[in-house]
Order: sequence, then C-alpha cells, then structure tokens
Amino acid sequence: MSIPLLDYKPSSQNQRVSGYEVPGEDTPYIYRLEDCVDYSDLEELIWAAYRQVFSEHVILRSSRQTDLESQLKNRSITVRDFVRGLAKSDVFRTLVVETNSNYRVVELCLKRLLGRSPYNKDEEIAWSIQIATEGVEGFIDQLLDSEEYSSNFGDSTVPYQRRRYRGRPFNLVTPRYGNYWRDKLETERYKWGDINNFREMARSIPVKTQSVTSVDVSRITIPDMTRKEAAKGVPVSISPSASFPVR
Repeated sequence: MSIPLLDYKPSSQNQRVSGYEVPGEDTPYIYRLEDCVDYSDLEELIWAAYRQVFSEHVILRSSRQTDLESQLKNRSITVRDFVRGLAKSDVFRTLVVETNSNYRVVELCLKRLLGRSPYNKDEEIAWSIQIATEGVEGFIDQLLDSEEYSSNFGDSTVPYQRRRYRGRPFNLVTPRYGNYWRDKLETERYKWGDINNFREMARSIPVKTQSVTSVDVSRITIPDMTRKEAAKGVPVSISPSASFPVR
C-alpha cells in the first residue's frame, strides 16, 4: 500500500513569482521539439536533455541511450518520454541513485526534472517517503506526470532551470554525490585533513637503496683553482674595504 504524498507548503521562489525579465546571457536556451527543422536541431535537443538529466559536460559513448534517441528522431516518442527514459536508465541509477540518500535524490531530481530547488525540508521528506514506498521509478513518474511539469515543459520541451537570476545551471554545478558518500568511500584509506595519512603513505612507498663502491682516493686529482699571480709566486693582496675620496 502506497502512502499518499504528504502536504507541504511551497515557498515563494523565483519560478513561482511572475515578473518582467530582460533576456540576457544568463537566460537559459529553451529546446523544443517543434522548433527542430533538421537533423542537427534534433541532435542539439538530445544533447541538451543528456546534459540536463545526467549532469555530464561530456557524454560518454557508454552513457548514450541509442534506442531512445532513435525513437525521438522518428517522432515516435515525445521529449517527456525521452527524459523519462533517461531518468530511469541504468546510467542515471549509477550516477545519482546509488551514490546518494533519498533526500539528495529528491533534491537532484527536482533540480534536473522540474528545474527548481526543493522548497523546504518538508518537501524533501514527503518525496523521500514516495521513493521508499513506490521506488525511484514511481517517484520519477510522479514528477514527470505532475501538473507542475506539464504546465512548464509539456511534452515537447527539455527541462531547464526556471528563472535563473544568478549562478550557473543546477545540472552543471551539482556534484555527483555528497560529502558523506565521498568520506564513506575513502574511510578505510584516507580521511580528509588527517596528516597521519600522508605520513603512512610516505612510509608505504618502497625506497631502493644502492651501495656505494669503494673509490681509490689516491687517484683523484684536484684541479688548480688558484689565480695566475699566486701560481707565479706573486702575493695577491685583497683590501677589506674600498677607500673613497672625502671632500
């Protein structure tokens, strides 16, 4: 039995306030399927969806979902279905779901799928309960089928950060996982800020010693570094200080 979504009070964020905006370099570019007139436009829309959902600056060949790309290029699925497939893929599960807690999964999915930050902790708790009861895929379906998603992006628009006033897009600055997961991975080998780890690491490096062979000192010739005057028997005088005329 699934638990219904708990009630939470939406905070007044920028995307919930109507206002007049002058387009600038910080205005996100909106990719719509109806604006694609050729193959190159479709490719740009697909890569924009990859960047938004996977949050990767460079998409690896192994991360591409070629079946979904082919269906979108043939217009057999919508952009919403393409985004749904990316969010439910094994790549997204590996990059986001498996390396984060339910609270952080909620935060990342809201930023990448709805284009906004969580309103408050109550919303994170409410959606995390949905993840615990219906799974990640059920949670993603609720986000993509919500009224908020339909009214802002519909079926043909790639999600984007809505009304971004400062900073870069969420998907390009949000780390892959939180600090707690990083510390968990490196607890056994390394702990941040502990100097003993550097000392142990230095001691663990093998050092190869090489024995010095005996050298016959009598055969070593020392070059003559004396001045020519001293070699001829002329004493060399060195004045300790220079004399200057005094007026």
